[in-house]
Amino acid sequence: MDFNKIRKFCRVFRIIIGLALIATGIITGNYWFYLGVLPLAAGLLNFCPLCIFSKKCDLPESGKK
Repeated sequence: MDFNKIRKFCRVFRIIIGLALIATGIITGNYWFYLGVLPLAAGLLNFCPLCIFSKKCDLPESGKK
C-alpha cells in the first residue's frame, strides 16, 4: 500500500473541504462555516491536530516495518 498517495489525497481533501466551508460561510453569512479555516490550515501545513490525540492518522515511516 502506497502511503504517500493516501497522504496526498488527505491533504488535497482537507484543502477542498476547508475552502468549501469558508465559501459557504461567505455566501450564507453564517459564521460557523468559518471553522473551515481548521481543515484548510491542516491541509496547507500537512499537519492534523486530531492525529495527536487519536493516534489513528499516523502512517508508518518509510524505513520501518
